[in-house]
Amino acid sequence: MSSILFCRACRRYTMESKCPICSEKTVDPTPPRFSPQDKYGSYRREMKRQIKMKKGLDKDENDRNKSSEEA
Repeated sequence: MSSILFCRACRRYTMESKCPICSEKTVDPTPPRFSPQDKYGSYRREMKRQIKMKKGLDKDENDRNKSSEEA
């Protein structure tokens, strides 16, 4: 293998397909290419929004919920 890979478990870079430290599978660290015809962009954005709401970081959504409860 000639490209650098990333282990998500121990957050280290390696040239192996399996991490030599924790034996987890390594992945390509480069992000996916940008495309204006992104078929899955709306799904990704919705997932990020739900994760933010779960962590309590999406203040706009929380404000909307509070105003609807008061009405």
